[in-house]
Amino acid sequence: MSADSTELSPTLRARLADDPLWDFALDLYARPGVEAACLRLQDEAGLEALELLWRAWLYRHGLAAGPFPEAVRRWQAEITAPLRRLRRDLKAEAEARAGVAALRERLKVAELEAEREALSRLAAHSLAGHGLRPLSSPPPACREVLAHGTQLLKKSHFLALETLAGQLDPS
Repeated sequence: MSADSTELSPTLRARLADDPLWDFALDLYARPGVEAACLRLQDEAGLEALELLWRAWLYRHGLAAGPFPEAVRRWQAEITAPLRRLRRDLKAEAEARAGVAALRERLKVAELEAEREALSRLAAHSLAGHGLRPLSSPPPACREVLAHGTQLLKKSHFLALETLAGQLDPS
């Protein structure tokens, strides 16, 4: 794949297919500090957690992506975000009411399924080679690739990116 190509080599396509994005995302998200880092960047800096996980997956395979796919951004805004907002809005009331707690759990499951669908769409987008390019040599810092041009202003955001990058390839 040349620097301006969007065609993946069969070897790279097979590597991506053998490392499913969903499994990678679950594994990385479960590592120490990653969940908190992703949520901080999502809630405070406007970086979608799924986008961070997707870019980390690509980085692991020596790839970088252009802009977050608009169709996935729309899915996140129209499907996942409303489910997340409803789940969060019910948190306090769920502590006092069993019926609300059960509803909140169903919303949590639906939110997770929406996120899984978004990651499935991102994986398909990537396997098709859309907007991908090989990382330069030497590769840029992982945090730069993950942030993808987002201007971070708080030290806590930089630290969250460092946590995520450090857990991507703990040495």
